[in-house]
Amino acid sequence: MTQRIHLMPGGDEELIAGLQEQGAEIVGADERPTGVVVTKMFAGFDLDGLLRENPQISWIQLPSAGIEEYSQVMAEHPGRLWTSAKGAYAKPVGEHGLLLTLAALRMITLRARASSWGAEAGFSLNGLRCVVVGAGGVAAEMVRLYQAFDTHVTVVRRTEAPLAGADETVTFDRLDEVLDGADVLGLAAAVTPVTERMIGRRQLELLAEGAVVANVGRGRLVDTEALVEALESGRLLGAGLDVTDPEPLPEGHPLWSLDNCLITPHTADTMEMVVPLLRSRILENHRRLRDGEPPIGVADPINGY
Repeated sequence: MTQRIHLMPGGDEELIAGLQEQGAEIVGADERPTGVVVTKMFAGFDLDGLLRENPQISWIQLPSAGIEEYSQVMAEHPGRLWTSAKGAYAKPVGEHGLLLTLAALRMITLRARASSWGAEAGFSLNGLRCVVVGAGGVAAEMVRLYQAFDTHVTVVRRTEAPLAGADETVTFDRLDEVLDGADVLGLAAAVTPVTERMIGRRQLELLAEGAVVANVGRGRLVDTEALVEALESGRLLGAGLDVTDPEPLPEGHPLWSLDNCLITPHTADTMEMVVPLLRSRILENHRRLRDGEPPIGVADPINGY
């Protein structure tokens, strides 16, 4: 089926050419599109208004893996096919998760701020017990990378279906059990009513003395006040955060001043990384829909991903 695609707010030449080569028509918002491709993260536009004015639109491709920013408009328009970029950015984000883990273990923030030689410090990832929360592409990539260091990795997810490469896969109700004594906590889950603030004071206290936390999922997975307390007290060796709650993290927030916390400004996947990966996902999903195949990354506002 030929799709009449509206690119919102616009598209690059390679994307447009690729869609046209696959038989799509690129049309304006007032030309009765049948599909909408959102090409920029959280850009300011009226997606809800476009959908209300165009009941014939059957497919909406979102640009992000997390869908919480779109959950309300998705709920307002049931019966349409929504696809996200779930898994499209797994490799660069998983790589960043490993970076933040190693930085926390090796106390890189402290050394980066130092103005004198200082004492030796730091620990190896090799042989540690890791817990990864999440079941998507980023979590799978973090598991793969952690396993290169001969770690034992437990995955915590919504279902018991084993995640490839993990030593153990458990459901959310066993989170506290597997956190007990763990050396590394890697967070790569979406924010849902079940996962929001699932890492609080109790969960951080269950981790091994001197454990580290790396978060490339969403800041709202963690109780920020409890994290600050655990870092200030030395109960945690360190944390690496690409996401925070609140976000952006305001100037003067206690996390900024901690020598055992490295913060990157939600840049696990920069635009230079995202553009070609998103383009590939858009083209793949358009081809699949054209050929009657199931698309990748079907999103469900009820589950939150």
